[in-house]
Parts: sequence; structure tokens; C-alpha cells
Amino acid sequence: MAPVGGSGSPPELIYGLHAVREALRAGARPLQRLLMLRTDRQFADLAQLAKAQRVPVHIEPPLAFARLVPSGNHQGVIAFIAAKSYNTTEQILERGKTRGEQPFLVLLDGVEDPHNLGAVLRTAEAAGVHGVFIPERRAVGLTSVVAKVSAGALDHIFVGCVGNLIRLIQELKKTGLWVYGVDPQAEKLHTDIDMTGPIALVLGGEGEGIRPGVLGECDDRIRIPMQGRVQSLNVSAAAAVTLFEVVRQRRRGVVQAATPTES
Repeated sequence: MAPVGGSGSPPELIYGLHAVREALRAGARPLQRLLMLRTDRQFADLAQLAKAQRVPVHIEPPLAFARLVPSGNHQGVIAFIAAKSYNTTEQILERGKTRGEQPFLVLLDGVEDPHNLGAVLRTAEAAGVHGVFIPERRAVGLTSVVAKVSAGALDHIFVGCVGNLIRLIQELKKTGLWVYGVDPQAEKLHTDIDMTGPIALVLGGEGEGIRPGVLGECDDRIRIPMQGRVQSLNVSAAAAVTLFEVVRQRRRGVVQAATPTES
């Protein structure tokens, strides 16, 4: 399990059967994920409450609980508090429709550093992205550190959390989106493709980049041309370059459409 909060930042959590049950029932604080020792009768109602609120549930070994709550009576259940609630895929796609714009999405595969996620969210909001998707596992969630680094962008951008990025890509392609993976080994440059239509860009996390299975599901791959000895950019920098290429292309289309033709 990736360290929630990343970069050594302490996770914000509540623990114990009663405390977590009441938090789920009240719904006053968005929960990022729920860890449980098992799903037998003692925990069944918690699992059902979490499912109803679209809170991911993960079964973890006793060692994980001891590490997170070394001196507390966790009773085999820990809930991580999120900085905001996640949006559904339907809500994110609908946002583009209400704006009268072609869908513009970002999928992040395995970004574990909250500073990187916060920076990407800030860039995505500034670029007019309709929604950012992150996976449930091997990725940082919407922590307070992410919210702070986003500089307020988290309050204005939609974020979805999915269990399977490959399945999400398949669903998005069925709705008409073109999905491009940003890969340093790609042949095409990010400026070589038409980004004015319905599009989703996939960016990989620190170190490994986009996983092969996720990359293989993309319609195509694109890369940012590198002139120096460094072969790749940090994910937040790569997001800035590629997302504002989308902005450039779409603004160019608007300007050309608005320019009167000579008679």
C-alpha cells in the first residue's frame, strides 16, 4: 500500500469501530479510503456503508494497522480523511457538456507524491480540464497537503477515484474519447496530434511512469521533445506542457472560427 500523504507527511485518519461507523453515517467529512482487517460479521455494516458512499475498502494485515496506529485501539478499522469528496465519471463527463466543450480529461497512473498531485491539479484547473482521475491503489489521495499545494485549485476541479484505470480507459473510448499516453519512448510528439476533439491524457507517476497494461490500452502514445541530456520531465512539468498544448490548439480553433473571411 502506498503511503497515504506521501513524502513522509502524516496521514489524517480516524480509527475504531464506533468512530468510523459514525463518520460514515454522518457523512460530514469525506473519507478517502477504509482499511479493515477482514469483512466478517463484525465489519460487514462498515463495508456496506463505505460501498454506499463510494469509499474504497482495502483489507490489510495487522502489521499495517500497527504501523499507522502504534499506540491506539484501532479495533481493526482505520479511515483516511480526504480533503474533498470524489466525483463520479458521469459527473466529470457532464461537466464538459454543460460548458459546451469537448471532453478534456487527465488520468494519473501511480502518482504517490502529494506535491506532484497538487501541482498537477493546479495546472489542470488552470488549463480548463473537466476532471482528473486517480487510481485507488498505489497513488496518493486528496490529502490536506495536496489541497495546500494545489493553491485552491482542488476546490474548483473535479477529481474521480477509480479501481481500475484500464477499465476506465475502455469506458472512455466507448463514449468517443481519444486516449493518449504521455510516454518518453513514443514516436509522435505531443504537437503532432489533433487535441481539439474529445481527449484524455494519461500521465505516469514517479519512477516507473505509465504501467505497460495501461499504456497498451491507450489509442496512441506521445512524447515531449527533449533537447538536453535529461530524458523525461517531472509529472507536474509534463502535465503543464501537454495540457497547455491542448489549450493552444483549442484557442487557435476558436480564433480562426471567429475571424471573418474575405469576400
